[in-house]
Amino acid sequence: MATIPGGMLLCASSPYARRGALWEAWRRYYGKAGGPLVWQAPTRMMNPTVPQRVVDEAMESDPASATAEYMAVFRTDVESFVSREAVEACISIGTRERAPVPGMRYAAFVDPAGGSGTDSMTLAVGHDQDGTVILDAIRERQPPFSPADVVGEFSTLLKSYRVTKIVGDRYAGEWPREKFKEFGIRYEPAAKPKGDLYKDTLAILNSGKADLLDHPKLVAQLCGLERRTARGGRDSIDHQPGPSFHDDVCNSWAGMVAELAIRGSGYVADLSWVGGPDPNAPAPTWAEQRSLWGHPSFALRQPFIRGSLRIPRW
Repeated sequence: MATIPGGMLLCASSPYARRGALWEAWRRYYGKAGGPLVWQAPTRMMNPTVPQRVVDEAMESDPASATAEYMAVFRTDVESFVSREAVEACISIGTRERAPVPGMRYAAFVDPAGGSGTDSMTLAVGHDQDGTVILDAIRERQPPFSPADVVGEFSTLLKSYRVTKIVGDRYAGEWPREKFKEFGIRYEPAAKPKGDLYKDTLAILNSGKADLLDHPKLVAQLCGLERRTARGGRDSIDHQPGPSFHDDVCNSWAGMVAELAIRGSGYVADLSWVGGPDPNAPAPTWAEQRSLWGHPSFALRQPFIRGSLRIPRW
């Protein structure tokens, strides 16, 4: 446009969330002299042939959406979940994947898909190091695909990280559990819906306690998440509506973060701790000190005898 004398660029759109090019143009220039002209007007002012009945029915059905569509008002019930600046600050530039480290304990989350729709099947593997959640590997298979083949591919990756139990989205009933079982991987449905998983990651991202891979789709999906406020005041977090928007990759990452948080409680389900701590073992890390063994009562009174369990008399 800068090379065309007297050129004029006209942009027309219904407002949506308070972000993006349209919002920035409105915020910078609306009602201000000396800059580009920003016109804001409801539908029937711009096009009186639109029946008022159409507007009224839309307002009754979904006031928030209709106010944006027909009244040209930016929505206040839809906000960005996390800023791009916060996400980009967590990226290890140039790191596409991290190899398995001997002795490291990894967690994984899978977001299954049937292979015939529009959703991808994704997997994220990561670990915790000194309170920072580190993403080590991420996989995405876009449709069409055979779910059984993808489960085989994912299982090979999981075994390279010595992961034998994964958590996954509650999708398609029992088939993920059965398919992963064939490859020696135990599949457990996630305890929380993905909206709650996202909420739990916000503080980690904003505080820089996440170490992300340089994965453009993961970054785009995290930055594209929206926080919506329902009429009752309840917040929900999801991707933008529409068939071209997805969150399969970032859902796997959020689920992996949640699994690491659960493990951080220090509870070991296989009861390998019954014999007590090894007196020759090195000093525990900060994460290990959060477990039952790090409690001052156990450290001071030492009620356990190697190879057996003795209940202390407080």
